[in-house]
Amino acid sequence: MDKNEIGKVILRVVVGLTFFIHGLSKFQGGISNTVGFFDSLGLPGFTAYVVALVELVGGIALILGLGTRIVTLLFALIMLGAIFTAKLSAGFLGNGQMAGYELDLVLLAASIYFVFADGSQLSLDQKFLKS
Repeated sequence: MDKNEIGKVILRVVVGLTFFIHGLSKFQGGISNTVGFFDSLGLPGFTAYVVALVELVGGIALILGLGTRIVTLLFALIMLGAIFTAKLSAGFLGNGQMAGYELDLVLLAASIYFVFADGSQLSLDQKFLKS
């Protein structure tokens, strides 16, 4: 295994863990709070459940390397939505009252990377594809 493969696995696990924790926190903090926030942005409240579930389940799948391209495409769409509906007005680093979109942009870039990258040797995707 080469250093690029190791880097890819580390990035995949960290991005997956980040999304998993964000999804988990939406449920632990009371999903109704997230529903209210989505409503305040003019988004249907039920989309909070969809986003939280994609982050939670998708985070686990990404850590395992299962459905990587599909999961990261969904993550990229979520990040685009977050940037343009909630974060852009706060600026890159935030406005003192709300975080900026810098983290969202990094997660977007990493997600797009996995949409286009070759599969990892250390993933369930490769295990199933080789069978």
